[in-house]
Amino acid sequence: MLTIRDIYGQQAVDFLCYDADNTSDRHSANNTVKIQGNVYIGKGTVSYADSDKPLLIVIKDTVGRHATIYGCCSHSNNKLRCGAKTTESCYTNHTRDLKKRGMDVTSIVPNVKWFMSVPLMVDGSADVAETAVKPGSYVSLKAECNVLAVLSNCPQIHNPCNGVKPTPTEVWIY
Repeated sequence: MLTIRDIYGQQAVDFLCYDADNTSDRHSANNTVKIQGNVYIGKGTVSYADSDKPLLIVIKDTVGRHATIYGCCSHSNNKLRCGAKTTESCYTNHTRDLKKRGMDVTSIVPNVKWFMSVPLMVDGSADVAETAVKPGSYVSLKAECNVLAVLSNCPQIHNPCNGVKPTPTEVWIY
């Protein structure tokens, strides 16, 4: 079991997940969206791997809608989208953490963005939206196999995903 809690509200957490026994089989946003028929993740959603193997299932969720699109922030993306030169990003955090496990940037795939809203418009456009995530909101996940979860408490200060002021989150593994 894994629980992620947004202590102060409006703090995005970028999340990568792998089959710990075969890290080349990782969370697939495409398979998860196709199989469940929804671009958002909420209670009851199963995170599927590239092989269609179930990795995790959302068993509790006080928010109800988390993003599966947009991927993680990066230095180059912050420059393109916001015209900002940054020093920290989820891409940097993921790269550092994956390297400790013998993995590299090729292991970074479109990730789940807990507590983040990415509304899709009728014309197909999308953007990061300010969300009304209440302090103390949480999501609890049950592992369906031996998993490796890699989290980045998003340090993004250039868009509304964190209210331009990143705050701490809590993570419990039990």
